[in-house]
Amino acid sequence: MSSAKILIVDDEPSIINLVSSYLKADGYDVYTAVDGPSGLKAARAYKPDLIILDLMLPGMDGLEILTRLRRESDVYIILLTARTEETDKIVGLSVGADDYVTKPFSPRELTARVKAALRRIQLGASAAPEILSFAHVRIDTGARTVSVDDQVVNLTAIEFDLLRALAEQRGRVLTREQLLEKVWGTNYYGELRVVDVHLGHIRQKLGRSDLITTVRGVGYRFEDVPL
Repeated sequence: MSSAKILIVDDEPSIINLVSSYLKADGYDVYTAVDGPSGLKAARAYKPDLIILDLMLPGMDGLEILTRLRRESDVYIILLTARTEETDKIVGLSVGADDYVTKPFSPRELTARVKAALRRIQLGASAAPEILSFAHVRIDTGARTVSVDDQVVNLTAIEFDLLRALAEQRGRVLTREQLLEKVWGTNYYGELRVVDVHLGHIRQKLGRSDLITTVRGVGYRFEDVPL
């Protein structure tokens, strides 16, 4: 997926230039925007495979862009946040961001996360489809759809992959480290809490608290009964 399209939305020219140079060197097609409205417009016009989105933007902040995009797309989105924006990180993940990177950051770390995300997307698209059927949950890995008690549940790409990873190991406890490796890849350098936030959001969407249990101090387990 070396020709993947990536959109960078940030109002700091130095960050745009630095990140763009690294991504272009890896063969990606890079688009940029310097404020919220133009970033939202670019996302809709170019249909990027991945978006790097700053939270603090003129005209429209990153959370508003994220909220609007999630109504129409499951494109992979990495948030750029300052260390003081801890609450915004959690809110961003809750409204659909797939990952976040804290400023100041290493451009190599960011590009490594981009590569891992695009690799995961590509592998998911090429994998043989299957249906995971349980008493309450049905997961179609080909169509990437989930239903609970015959009601369709809309999950983001990361949420779908997390639920699938747990469902494929039904009854087994998976640690946060194992889930990070399965979903984000072996080169993930972020915080473990990203797993907790996404799983909390998945539970809310599923509407049943008994399907995914927390094993305190260890990890998470998918509990539904297979058909």
